[in-house]
Amino acid sequence: MAELHDLTALEQGELVRRREVSPRELAEHYLGRADRLDTVGAFVTLTPELARARADAVGAPGPERSPLFGVPTAIKDLNLTAGVRTTFGSAAFADFVPDVSDNVTLSLEAAGMVSLGKTSTPEFGSPCYTEPDVAPPAVTPWDRSRTAGGSSGGAAAAVAAGLVPVAQGSDGGGSIRIPASCCGLVGLKPTRGRISGHPMYGDPVGLATAGPIARTVRDAAAMLDALAGRRVGDPSWAPPPSETFLAACDRDPGRLRVARFITPVITDTPVDADCVQAWEDASRLLESLGHDVVDVDVPLPREAVSTFETCWAVLTALSVVPPEKEHLLRPLTRWLGDRGRAVSGPEFGLAIGAMRRYAAGALEVLAPYDVVLTPTLATPPLPVGAMRDDEHPERDFEAQKAFTPWTSAWNVTGMPAVSLPLHWTPQGLPVGVMLAARPAEEELLLALAAQVEAAAPWAHRRPPGW
Repeated sequence: MAELHDLTALEQGELVRRREVSPRELAEHYLGRADRLDTVGAFVTLTPELARARADAVGAPGPERSPLFGVPTAIKDLNLTAGVRTTFGSAAFADFVPDVSDNVTLSLEAAGMVSLGKTSTPEFGSPCYTEPDVAPPAVTPWDRSRTAGGSSGGAAAAVAAGLVPVAQGSDGGGSIRIPASCCGLVGLKPTRGRISGHPMYGDPVGLATAGPIARTVRDAAAMLDALAGRRVGDPSWAPPPSETFLAACDRDPGRLRVARFITPVITDTPVDADCVQAWEDASRLLESLGHDVVDVDVPLPREAVSTFETCWAVLTALSVVPPEKEHLLRPLTRWLGDRGRAVSGPEFGLAIGAMRRYAAGALEVLAPYDVVLTPTLATPPLPVGAMRDDEHPERDFEAQKAFTPWTSAWNVTGMPAVSLPLHWTPQGLPVGVMLAARPAEEELLLALAAQVEAAAPWAHRRPPGW
């Protein structure tokens, strides 16, 4: 007999809608699991009393409610949550409690979801591994000696270990898709402007966005429905979908032209044989579904990498820390921040302009194709500490690039992209493949992802300790 955590998030929402399970029962079930089973470094802060109060206060489900109404979730520790400790993964903010909530928190609350607390993230969400000073490392439940990825590592670890059914992450260079691959999950980075950055609007470059991490494509789509939309004051926004993103999962995507490449974009690095196999198998699967798969060249020139790094360093420098707490920052953060502060205002403006031109060139090259297929990562999840190098942060940064040589390309272009868990190594480690679509075409991307999932399902897989 299935337990509650064996069900998808949508199945749990349906039980709430039929009043067979209450939001409080779901919250208690997952709070118990989080308390007993969080050996994966998922949560930096649990808020059981707030979760219980929220579950009791959400009211009655109705036909106009989100299908995730009453379903537990968690909020990444980069997102403001009024009255709840928010550390940004940094010892410099270990005791910070904001007095406002951001759009992500407000949107999930408006959908009737119940947050159990804050999921772990590395300092300011910068590294692609989650090893903060304020919490234990986030690890994949498929092998607890290996990284859950980052920067949404805690969120992915929580979903993969069955501590919440679905969670929100954020992605400025792959931070949703990287942990999704490491943890055997669906991780969707929406198109630029799909989800509001209210009230901080802290990314003037346009690289970062929130998005869902889930066990199934439909769960991810339903959470995207909860998160998507603009708020008054947004500087720009994506056009609204023609229907819900969840409904798009039931569409026939039609016969698509799929561009594929495997050459790393941002650095020269070998690609693990399992990642190559996952990509090749996904290509054959797409062909078997009737799609045309075509090899293409890398759409971004290598010169774009230094431009991206300039913008990334400046964004790190924008995370202002009180002078008396700067000594608490990690060496990698200080190194990136120093790089960012060395960039002049005109240099930064020129870098943003150059990156937008690189993006436009890539979009023009890819315009004839409906989607693009690459591996998600260059290797299966690495051991904890394998990339971190506090003595030589420049080596740390290069190791991260070698691990994630494709993901940031779609942050540059603003295209929606999803990592799908289509492969497992002989040792039982998950390996994702990545599909990206034209800007604002999440509906097509989700229709294809749902078709792929139906042909090669993965949700039945359970990690040790489930």
